[in-house]
Parts: sequence; C-alpha cells; structure tokens
Amino acid sequence: MATTAIDVRTAHGAGGGHVEEHGHSEHPPTSTGMDHRKLLMWAFLTSDTMFFGSLIATYLTYRGRAEDLGEGPYPSEIFDIPFTSVSAFVLLMSSLTMVLALAAIQKGNQRGLRIWLLATALLGSMFVGGQYFEFTEFVHEGLGLTTNMFGSSFYVLTGFHGAHVTIGVIWLLTLVFVSLRGGTTQGDSLDVEIAGLYWHFVDIVWIVIFTLVYLIPYEEVADVGASEAAHLISTFGRELSVINGLW
Repeated sequence: MATTAIDVRTAHGAGGGHVEEHGHSEHPPTSTGMDHRKLLMWAFLTSDTMFFGSLIATYLTYRGRAEDLGEGPYPSEIFDIPFTSVSAFVLLMSSLTMVLALAAIQKGNQRGLRIWLLATALLGSMFVGGQYFEFTEFVHEGLGLTTNMFGSSFYVLTGFHGAHVTIGVIWLLTLVFVSLRGGTTQGDSLDVEIAGLYWHFVDIVWIVIFTLVYLIPYEEVADVGASEAAHLISTFGRELSVINGLW
C-alpha cells in the first residue's frame, strides 16, 4: 500500500513537472515562425519608417524655401560638417558594440553583455550630447524652430531622431540593470536582439538623414522630389532584413 502511495505521488509530481515544462514557452512563435515580440517590433519599425519618410520628404520640400523667401540663416551658413561627421561615426560605431552585446549573451557571457551594452549606451549618449551642442550653436547663430521653414523642418526631423536615440539609451541601460539583478540569461537573448533591431534602425535612419541634410549641396537637394525621398526611405526595411539575417 505504501508503495502504491509513493507511486501515486511520484506520478503526480512527474505530471506537474510536465505541465510546468510545457508552460515554460511563454512566447510561442506566430504563424510566420517568428516570435510575436519580434514580429511586433518589425511592425513598429515599419510604421516608424513611414513616419521618418514623411519627415524627410517634408524637409526636402521646404529646405530651399528659406532662400526663396530671403529668410536666413541658411544651411550652408551654419552647418559644421566635420563635427557632425564625428557624431555620425560615433553613432555608427555603436552598432558594432550592439552586435557584440548580442553575441555575448548568446554565449552566456553576462559580463561581456553588460560591458557592450554600456558601451553602446555611452556612444548613444555622446551622439545625443553632440546634437544638443549643435542645436545650441544653431540657436546662437539665429536659427530657431520658428525662424524659417528650413529651421522648422530641420529641428523636427533631427529632433525626433534624437528622441529615438534617447529612448534607445534608456532601453539599453534598463537591460544592464536587469542583467545586474540576474534577470537576463542566455535564454533571454531575444530581448537583447529586439533592442538591437531598434538600435540598428535609428542608426540606418541617421545615415539617410546625414546624407540628405548635411552632405548633399542645396542645389541637388532642391531637385530631389518627394517620390525620390520615399524611394530612398523604402530601402530601410531591406537593410534591416539583411541585419536580421546576419543575426
């Protein structure tokens, strides 16, 4: 009789363990075979691509109106290309440290994860600080948000991108905090991967913004229509797909 009771208790425990193991998969894949959190991030990035596409098209449309109306200062008078180039390089380097952070957690290297996440957040913070300095200098030179159409479209476009970088920095620091509390394991690498997708997206957006806003001369920008800008923005998704495939 005792043996029967033991067998019953053992069977009951085995059944409970099976149920717990079955319930461990908190985020089952969708019908596409992709985890629903990752699919949601891709949906968000798609909508954000359209958002930035509209802002860039607006900038290309109104950049030359300041000169047409005789309302300065103009882009050629205030842009500091070398300084902005350094800021762009800093932000692009953060993509490398983000990849290293993901590689570290996939190998179960908690220390490496924290180091590379902190490095990515530091580089992002340096970019945001550089953008704040740049905005301050532009204001001192007479370019405000309501000075002319160029100023309005420029500040809205680059300001929203800076806000995206700031959100990314906070996200990365949150992952570091969770890791320090022991909440990030090798099995949670998808959390870092999703954050990486967002971070790479803001880097790709800045490549386009830096090229169209700072590098292309005014005469060429004036000839670029909204359709050409929309075509350029449509490449975001393909580039992100390449990054996702490499990961």
